[in-house]
Amino acid sequence: MKDPVDDWHRLTGTCVLLDGFHALKHAVRFEAEVPVAVTDDRQAALALAEELAPDVRDVLDGLLREVPQATYRSLVPRPHPTAVAALAVRPSRDANLAALAHTPRTAPVVVLDNPRNLGNAGAVIRLAAGFGATGVVTTGTLDPWHPAVVRGGAGLHFATAVERLTVGELPSGPVFALDPEGEDIRGLKLPDDAVLAFGSERSGLSPELRARADHLVSLPMRPQVSSYNLATSVAMTLFHWSATGSAPA
Repeated sequence: MKDPVDDWHRLTGTCVLLDGFHALKHAVRFEAEVPVAVTDDRQAALALAEELAPDVRDVLDGLLREVPQATYRSLVPRPHPTAVAALAVRPSRDANLAALAHTPRTAPVVVLDNPRNLGNAGAVIRLAAGFGATGVVTTGTLDPWHPAVVRGGAGLHFATAVERLTVGELPSGPVFALDPEGEDIRGLKLPDDAVLAFGSERSGLSPELRARADHLVSLPMRPQVSSYNLATSVAMTLFHWSATGSAPA
């Protein structure tokens, strides 16, 4: 039997880090290729699977290899409370681009324009997966597959198409960009093929994205409140789409 630590060191740098039980659980559910998974307490990890994810318990039984606690801690940048970690093969860029470009779309694409916060980006990907969005696109320098983003997304990168593109490369479809000066979203119906664009946490929409927008849309907000958290804004917008469009049940 191969040494999981040898496999880990061989694959680090080419695979995606799944940090924690929930990230591994979701990756397995959405058919990620997971060549190596480790834990410092296999019995506890499988008991957690039995309790929280019995549908993938048998798969995890075949994947998880127990290693000493010190070894587990040496493999990850920040040990997870569940003491589980794995490496998964990243979906091909071509496959993700094909999913984003496919028409007709039955769910929007979420665009994060120059996001800055890794945790916020992960939370948005988790939301998008939950609402069945076609995908999440980032513009700018943030890597949407950074380990901290994958951790924040609980491994749900494998449930939707996640890529970094330029504004000029965005998928087709009407662009609804969130802006405080836009039309109140409560009076709109967001189409299934919408491209929903959200500006960065600090500076809002870039000039390039604003120029690309077909509609500027605002969320209801009490006067003198500066803004919503990025993930909150995405959640409110996707909920509005789901309540007025044809989101999957």
